[in-house]
Amino acid sequence: MIDPDSKSLPIPEWIEEERPREALFASGTETLALSKLFAIILRTGRRGLNAEELSRMILNAFSGLRGIDAASLSEICAIKGIGRAKAAQVKAALEIGKRLCREEAKDIKKIENPRHAIDFVSSYYGPYLRDSQIEFACLILLDRRRAPIRAVELQKGGHRTVDASLTQIVREAVLASASAIILVHNHPSGHTEPSADDLSLTKAVSDVCGLFGIRLMDHVIVGKNRKDYCSLAGRGLL
Repeated sequence: MIDPDSKSLPIPEWIEEERPREALFASGTETLALSKLFAIILRTGRRGLNAEELSRMILNAFSGLRGIDAASLSEICAIKGIGRAKAAQVKAALEIGKRLCREEAKDIKKIENPRHAIDFVSSYYGPYLRDSQIEFACLILLDRRRAPIRAVELQKGGHRTVDASLTQIVREAVLASASAIILVHNHPSGHTEPSADDLSLTKAVSDVCGLFGIRLMDHVIVGKNRKDYCSLAGRGLL
């Protein structure tokens, strides 16, 4: 029965081919509008709005998926009709997407040049760091064949900068028997031009690791989009 006080028609009252779940089974995920996909995650709307209309409200409020991903749970819960359960569903769905990207990074078997480094970093770290308001310093450890062994978060700091510890970098590399490493950090501003501190850290890490027979292959700065990534090796700054 339709609620006489409702401003919109509940989704179960829609014609079958317009209902998000039915449309997904009939036509596949690729054909569905983002609002319909999001409605499937939310499952229900709120009084006066069906699930798809509530989906549009959230997407518009945060300017799309990346904005929602960057938002905190409390910010998402501030949207009328989004409680803790719906906010958790949204965050879980976005996290699954980011982990899919990390799985794709595993397809990169060797990192032999700046292009490979950026491809790996953009898949493995990009979804997590590109919209972060906090600066992270990370380390990718490589074996003698230049295959990734594992990735390590070194430090995270405030809005301006984070200082990676040379001792920690060497310790992680030695414990993993790494032959080479790649430094990674993000600029919350989105600008990827290396700072004087970035260049100084790069030289210090290269010099110290060289004493242990470990090569610094690259230092990649994460920006907002794939084209914004900066490889210091690619720029001839190593």
